[in-house]
Amino acid sequence: MSLRTWLAPPRRGDRLTDPTERRAIVVELVVVLAVTLGMSALRSLLSLLDALLAPEPLAEQQVAINVRQADLDLIDLLRQLLSATQLFAWGALGLYLLWRAGIRFAEIGLDRRRPGRDALTGAGLAALIGIPGLGLYFLARAVGANLTVLPSTLDDTWWRPIVLTIAAAANAWAEEVLVVAYVLTRLRQLGLGENASLAVSAVLRGSYHLYQGFGGFLGNVVMGLVFGRFWQRTNRLWPLVVAHTLLDVVAFVGYALLRGRVSWLP
Repeated sequence: MSLRTWLAPPRRGDRLTDPTERRAIVVELVVVLAVTLGMSALRSLLSLLDALLAPEPLAEQQVAINVRQADLDLIDLLRQLLSATQLFAWGALGLYLLWRAGIRFAEIGLDRRRPGRDALTGAGLAALIGIPGLGLYFLARAVGANLTVLPSTLDDTWWRPIVLTIAAAANAWAEEVLVVAYVLTRLRQLGLGENASLAVSAVLRGSYHLYQGFGGFLGNVVMGLVFGRFWQRTNRLWPLVVAHTLLDVVAFVGYALLRGRVSWLP
């Protein structure tokens, strides 16, 4: 695939013309985002504003992603699993609404035709995003544009790597189904151009990472542009879910295992 083909506006898909159907989709988009990642974006924005108003510079402040949720280990484990279940449910909601609209899973790239190829492509995408993304994080933190991100502060329990892996998969499922397949499909049906839809999706992805700082926002916008365009071109969603899961597993589990053993990790 040439660079010109990759950057050019791809097919527009099926645009809805009935005013009632279009209004219903707009309302649906607002409601879905209000109870899922859109609300997370607003909370993230407030978190960043709070950090900017604090006396300490951003780089001297810390934010943790996976934290302990209860004093008792068993209750903590159950609450961690409930948090992951909520994320899986968010993705399932977007998938269900597309299915109710007559869109088959295969049409958004969630069929099982080529699991091996999807897994390899996902691993390649993870490397493409992960290595430069790590460099961007350290650069943003060095210039004071990002908080210090702690992927996990969970205690060293037998279930920690299991829970962190499940959390990684849950994050990947919720974000890729909602921000890519669901949002881009609905915007296409509303007649928004593919490039404009891609920009909306990428900015949404970046916005609910604002709690990490400006570097987290920018890095996830870039990730959203790459992932969104990949889906628009290939119509395959599984590679994005695989790539995102791998990125988060490395970040969550890797950090938990190396924290305190590697000098450059906070």
